[in-house]
Amino acid sequence: MFFDLNSLELGLIVFGIVLGTTLLGAFAGRHLRARAELREPFGVLQAALLGLVALILAFGLSMAVGRYDSRRAAVVDDANAIGTTYLRAQTLREPMRTRSLRHLEQYTDASIRLSSAVPGSDAASAAIAEESRLQRSLWRLAGESLAGSPRDSAPRLYVESLNQMIDMQTVRVSALANRVPFAVLFFELVGAAVGLGLLALYLAILGRGVITVVLAAAFVSVLLLITFDLDRPTRGLVTVPDTPLVSLRASMILPPAAEAPPGR
Repeated sequence: MFFDLNSLELGLIVFGIVLGTTLLGAFAGRHLRARAELREPFGVLQAALLGLVALILAFGLSMAVGRYDSRRAAVVDDANAIGTTYLRAQTLREPMRTRSLRHLEQYTDASIRLSSAVPGSDAASAAIAEESRLQRSLWRLAGESLAGSPRDSAPRLYVESLNQMIDMQTVRVSALANRVPFAVLFFELVGAAVGLGLLALYLAILGRGVITVVLAAAFVSVLLLITFDLDRPTRGLVTVPDTPLVSLRASMILPPAAEAPPGR
């Protein structure tokens, strides 16, 4: 559910729930201020809950950071695999060489489009389908190159890098779809709201520190938004950069560094 929301809607929900619960606890605490016997049990309860909330927030943030790092690494590995395949394609004999280079340029364009598409959207599905179509075409050309030059080492090296490039698509698509489970994010949000609400209730009963807990609620809300943002690869403030792919595509504009081998 959280993944389908835009950043504004997500921010309003997080701040509304956390700050709303905190203010509600502070309001209830003012009415319970005269009951001094509630101070000690609520103090013990809020201390335990805040420790639990801190653990939940740290766990959710570590999960989101780990997935973000995996997506960034997948983009770099994908660019390296395409780049190696592109270089080795230059050593093929014509006409497979020219056709393969052209397909690899189109494949890089599709990979860049995948970087800017929301996972699971029509744009992402179209980019993945285009990559799959180009993979089949490249593999067919690789087979023709092997059949035409069975003793040459260049086609064999090219097939090896092409196979790695195809495997990297699966890794990258899986990384984009690997998000923090909804139950974890929901538990983080509810746990933070309940913990801060009880803390505001306790401080209001004591008659001090309410403004501090409201500021703490705002800080926790920002931390939750960062956790959610890290889990949204193409939206929000924290996105997975496609710089390696863009740089690779720019290098393909230059003439190939290797000349085609002489024909037989």
